[in-house]
Amino acid sequence: MKIALLSYSTKPRGGVVHTLALAEALAALGEDVTVWTLGRGGDEGFYRPVDPAVRLRIVPFPDGPPGESVGERILRSIATLHEAFDPAPYDIVHAQDCISANAVGRCVRTVHHLDHFTTPELAACHEKAIVEPYAHVCVSRSVAEELREGWGLTADVIPNGVAYERFATLDPAAREKWRSRLGRYVLSVGGIEPRKGSLDLLEAYALLDADDVHLVIAGGETLFDYRDYRTRWERRAAELGVEPVVLGPVADDELPALVGAAAVFAFPSLKEGFGLAAMEALAAGVPLVVRDLPVLREVFGSAALFADTPRTLAGQLGHAVATEDPARRAAGRGLAARHTWDSAARRHLSLYRTLG
Repeated sequence: MKIALLSYSTKPRGGVVHTLALAEALAALGEDVTVWTLGRGGDEGFYRPVDPAVRLRIVPFPDGPPGESVGERILRSIATLHEAFDPAPYDIVHAQDCISANAVGRCVRTVHHLDHFTTPELAACHEKAIVEPYAHVCVSRSVAEELREGWGLTADVIPNGVAYERFATLDPAAREKWRSRLGRYVLSVGGIEPRKGSLDLLEAYALLDADDVHLVIAGGETLFDYRDYRTRWERRAAELGVEPVVLGPVADDELPALVGAAAVFAFPSLKEGFGLAAMEALAAGVPLVVRDLPVLREVFGSAALFADTPRTLAGQLGHAVATEDPARRAAGRGLAARHTWDSAARRHLSLYRTLG
């Protein structure tokens, strides 16, 4: 079977991580897989090496003119990928986001999570990428239910896998390097943006009764412009008298040790479809505190601690830092180990064969 998987970026966002891992797992099963994406800012490859069994088609996407708006960039992204992509050679065209779904026309679509956008072009992109695909995949039952309630659509639920061994078997020296540099720390991966609940995490950290614990933020590559939100976040940090460590993007080969060295992993997102970064933390044996959302209850169950306000988030973070919980740690590792990309790929193949 010839399969095209499409994404919008080469950067390490959750949907891109998913696309590459699924592509590699499908190729390992003997399928002919090509990943198409936009090479933003001169990128000629992805943020990490990709198994050579997967073909890559990276469409150049140079920076736009000064002052280009988010809406204009969305429309230019769609047009650029549309012009480059030819669906004819493929049995399955599977888009992983609204930009690629708008660009390619008839496709299968994975809806990782649902959003409400105020930028008109982005809102239109989001809506069209839900209603026009002929088949849908969701990575959790909760998002599939949102799709059914909001649009009357039925989706196949295929959870994410996780690169379990990559996070479970860490080099002690690499982990100690991060601890030596940062001390004890609460880690959040995904950058500073509204959907990630960054302001709530900042407020919670200010309430945390642990003077020797730092707040560390990693990641942050995004298509959108969150400069105003980042300014609010920095201003609030100054008002609270706290100094988080903002690492920005972290090299892919250094990420597992950074995660594994954390005292606790914080995941206070306001909207999620699965929580792949949080599942990676469980694989590394790190205590996990997440926003109390139905989807995160579904995915993590007893393996995580839950909070719904900055104060309760601070309480759960403090508890996780101060208390060893071997049973919860074992439950988390076991949960992560059960989510394999091989299983996800086989379930995708079963779906594709019903659509052929």
